[in-house]
Amino acid sequence: MEGREEQSPGSGAPDSLTDIYGEDGAIRASFLAHIGAAIADRDTLALKHDVAGLHQSELGDLLEALLPEQRRALVELMGSDFDFSSLTEVDEAIRLDIVDNLPNDQIAQAVQELDSDDAVYILEDLDEEDQEDILAQLPFTERIRLRRALDYPEETAGRRMQTEFVAVPPFWTVGQTIDYMREDHNLPDRFSQIFVIDPSFKLLGAVDLDQILRTKRSVKIEEIMHETRHAIPATMDQEEAAREFEQYDLLSAAVVDEDERLVGVLTIDDVVDVIQQEAEEDLLRMGGVGDEELSDTVVDTSRSRVPWLLINLMTAFLSASVISMFGATIEQMVALAALMPIVASLGGNAGTQTMTVTVRALATKDLDIYNAGRVIRREVMVGLLNGAVIATILGLVAGAWFQNPHLGLVIASAMIINMLAAALAGILIPLVLDRYGADPAISSSIFTTMITDVTGFMVFLGLAAWWLRLG
Repeated sequence: MEGREEQSPGSGAPDSLTDIYGEDGAIRASFLAHIGAAIADRDTLALKHDVAGLHQSELGDLLEALLPEQRRALVELMGSDFDFSSLTEVDEAIRLDIVDNLPNDQIAQAVQELDSDDAVYILEDLDEEDQEDILAQLPFTERIRLRRALDYPEETAGRRMQTEFVAVPPFWTVGQTIDYMREDHNLPDRFSQIFVIDPSFKLLGAVDLDQILRTKRSVKIEEIMHETRHAIPATMDQEEAAREFEQYDLLSAAVVDEDERLVGVLTIDDVVDVIQQEAEEDLLRMGGVGDEELSDTVVDTSRSRVPWLLINLMTAFLSASVISMFGATIEQMVALAALMPIVASLGGNAGTQTMTVTVRALATKDLDIYNAGRVIRREVMVGLLNGAVIATILGLVAGAWFQNPHLGLVIASAMIINMLAAALAGILIPLVLDRYGADPAISSSIFTTMITDVTGFMVFLGLAAWWLRLG
């Protein structure tokens, strides 16, 4: 990358932290070789010098680039200098591989130094027995905080929240609040809001730090606090919580339980991770891949993909049965066999385009009952227009290719009908699935492809059979 200094000759160690990356954004091969050599030599001093200062995301990239036995040895050699927060930056399989090879007492010691949201992220993938053993070794307050977060369902705000926060009563003055923040060492290292609570921990409001800094010490907190209009229920789905941040441009938000009591805070750095995770999850599901990661084994990867391939196999048999109905027609005109894949392929691609836009719009709540009719009409018109354009080109090419203008007319007509069916399937199938509580990202592509294939073959071969009978 521009602005980076080259490494000194004969040295694999970086001159600065940014030197660990090459021009392509990947870990430099020279730095990776340098770390690998230090691990092989068990050179603890060199590792601590070159690794201990890395940002957690950089250390995460390094862990993913190392071989399994190297990353385990690295964690062992780094000892207490290893930054466990880097485990939140790696694939689940890599994280489990590292954690499973560590004693629970070492994990318990490391967890105490992490923010609660990072600690929960690491603990939630462990077996319940290991979780309990690690939690039992923690101080009482820390144990209660983490157990409460782990009790919330996965992929909820309660699992993502940080249980360390700053909360004060409304009758405190600004001066008292500032002194409290300076003197209490148990407060979080970074925060942007101070929450206001009553004696039962019920959330009353919040004060931004910039407001504190601009207010005289004698002013009471209740005079400058504002209502927390965007408090997030702990049981809210993390994707819904992320949408709140996006819609209202939040940096942080209070997380409350069913009794409106403050239990944690959700911060923008966690929400960015959620947005990326949910977008990646939707993309993988639309491809019929599931929760697959690059670090998964061959067996795990195969297991996640086979079910969807089997479903596709069944839909393929349905398409094949349609073709078999017109066996006699195909025998009379072999050109039909050459042109059939074109009709199905273009219809499938058109349906996938519409389906992708629809699924994304449903995920972001941009498509709802109020604008669904308008969007459906738009997609129908787009399908007809695109169908007319493609049909004209395809009809002319097919007619000239096989020197049969009637065949060109048949495939052009089939193309228009199939493009219309693709547009309707691409938008209606995700809408119906979403209406009945199914995840449209998982199932839409299978049904859309099935409809475009069956419709394309049925219409094209049916029109061809009709034309041959007339001839």
